[in-house]
Amino acid sequence: MSPPPLPRWLGLAGLLPQLAALAIVLSGDRAHHFQALTLAYAYAALILSFLGGLWRGLAARAEAPPAWLWVAAVVPSLVALASAVPWSEGRPWPGPSLVVLGVALIAALGVDWRLARARLAPEWWLALRVPLSLGLGLATLAIAAFG
Repeated sequence: MSPPPLPRWLGLAGLLPQLAALAIVLSGDRAHHFQALTLAYAYAALILSFLGGLWRGLAARAEAPPAWLWVAAVVPSLVALASAVPWSEGRPWPGPSLVVLGVALIAALGVDWRLARARLAPEWWLALRVPLSLGLGLATLAIAAFG
């Protein structure tokens, strides 16, 4: 089942900031390179945390949500925060942090799959989440690789 048009288009529009950052990194524009990296990091961390909020909302609306869902809803924000630790200690940045976020965004599909399987998400959930998580996760990993 296809997602409704508005969530689909807004979701796809949500890929634009990361794709713009990737385009700047790939362009070789040294004047905006660091800004593109910081935008890419912040946006990936923000969206990863947002996914946790979505999952918490689905748990809150369910009559008897499974305990794993409450735990899963907290993990994205903790991963996003933990991804900041290396650079906050002066270690190389943002490559390793972007890798953590990119992998986490793709791994989030495991939770989305369980939500769909348990019928805690709309029927169209995976049709929306798969391209968005893969798109953002892969773009984030590409920025890590080429940044």
